Amino acid sequence: MSTNTSNTLAVETFTCAWCGLTVSATADGARRNHCPSCLHSRHVTDHVEGGPSDCHGRMTPISIAVLRTGDWMLIHRCVRCDELTSNPVCTDDNELVLMRMAVRPLAQPPFPLEALGTL
Repeated sequence: MSTNTSNTLAVETFTCAWCGLTVSATADGARRNHCPSCLHSRHVTDHVEGGPSDCHGRMTPISIAVLRTGDWMLIHRCVRCDELTSNPVCTDDNELVLMRMAVRPLAQPPFPLEALGTL
């Protein structure tokens, strides 16, 4: 797992703005950018040119992406400026929340499932 410090909180410990959990480094000592319990984060770095720098909005986990390497990435959207970011899933992240996000497209498809029967 590569370390992306541009999207990682600059502090060793922080309190999750969503669930209130006190969050520290991962089990292997790496800094993390999201809460391992609810997977929410804080928007601390702006990557959009001309965007609001360090808006500090809450980053809501909205999806999972799987890279060609098989690594899972957590996709966040800022509730304040709508910027999307991706960050590696950590080994101690809440597996139930991750799986709920991963299967959501299958459980709630954007089309009626009855349409599959007519194909």
